[in-house]
Amino acid sequence: MFNRRALVILKRELRTRLFSKSFIIMTLLIPIFLVGIIAFQTFLFSYESDKDTKLVLVAKNAEVIRKVEQTFKKLAFIKDGYYSIQFDSLDHREINDYWNARKAEMLAGKLNGVVYIPDSALITKQLFFYSTNPKNYTVLNKIKGPLNEALVDYYFRDKKLAKEEIQYARSDVDFDGYLVTEKEHAEAESYGNTILGMMFTFLLYMSLLIIGATLMRAVVEEKSNKIVEVLLSSVNSSELMFGKVLGAAITGVMQMFIWLLPIIMLIATSWFTLPDKLTIRIDGVIILYFLVNYFIGLVTFLGLFAAVGAMFDSDQDAQSGVWPITMLIMIPFFIAISMQQNPESPIAKVASFLPFASLIVMPARMTMTIVPAWQFILSFLISLATMLCVFPLAGKIYRVGILWTGKKPSFAEVVRWLKYKY
Repeated sequence: MFNRRALVILKRELRTRLFSKSFIIMTLLIPIFLVGIIAFQTFLFSYESDKDTKLVLVAKNAEVIRKVEQTFKKLAFIKDGYYSIQFDSLDHREINDYWNARKAEMLAGKLNGVVYIPDSALITKQLFFYSTNPKNYTVLNKIKGPLNEALVDYYFRDKKLAKEEIQYARSDVDFDGYLVTEKEHAEAESYGNTILGMMFTFLLYMSLLIIGATLMRAVVEEKSNKIVEVLLSSVNSSELMFGKVLGAAITGVMQMFIWLLPIIMLIATSWFTLPDKLTIRIDGVIILYFLVNYFIGLVTFLGLFAAVGAMFDSDQDAQSGVWPITMLIMIPFFIAISMQQNPESPIAKVASFLPFASLIVMPARMTMTIVPAWQFILSFLISLATMLCVFPLAGKIYRVGILWTGKKPSFAEVVRWLKYKY
């Protein structure tokens, strides 16, 4: 398969891709796009759309509501008018009558909600929120802490406890993680590797889809414009596909290497330092593995994208036939993203040994946690075996499909192509 003619195709692909404007633009834009996504997501989570919120806090017990009022009036977002809160007691009224009396204000948007503190809240801490938007967690999360503080203060008012003891009762448990390895001392865990694992996952996901779709469209275009017939007069279909896929894969790896240069600079030099909470625990072996694994993934998936492109005469038809390959990329992507909660989850472990999924899940696992050497080697061998099995099968489909014209091939016809002996 790899001979002088295939080498000519490979050189042509590399020359076309490496010196194209799209390569330069995508090399610059994808990191910017990735940073933009993270920044936009951070903005959405940090953006508070609750200014001028108007609430009524009401309790059955007048003493409770006085304690709540005292607690809230100390808060900055109450003092500066960010929130406007009324405090009321029910006396002999029922809560249903109370919120019904305020219903018109809520429906008109003049009141955002009524928070009811029943007497049972001193035992269960269960409160009730009446609103046209009862799932407004921005508001609920902001008032939950002060309400809990007021209830704790009221509950312990006659218990003759010191202020420090009450403060301790209010506070939540927090954790500092320490990584246990074979080293003598445990290492403080940071968020750096989790962020890096997510970055690796996004880069794999986006680049596999973008490079794959680009190659598929190129194959469809060459087929529809009859260019492929001219090429096949000089090389056979296996050499043509091999050169195109290998050229796209090498270009992709070079592009990925450029994207990883900042990470390589961080771990190879002491020129840059990160805050303790963002320290990266990674070495050159993982970077090398990531690039080799990425190359295997590109050859595997690009072979499939090229096969799909060869089966159809138009981009529209190709898009309808490529969804199984897209799912082979998307499902592992979602599994890798879910590893933020638990990198050693059973689903992540199993997925890191499955064909196709191992290409995306294992790099994320190796970045976020310590993977035993046998698991790493087994996963790598599975990925390599997947490439060696899938690429020849994709080549059979490409060989027949590239000259197939007219009606779209059925699934049974594609299976028949795989059975042909060459």
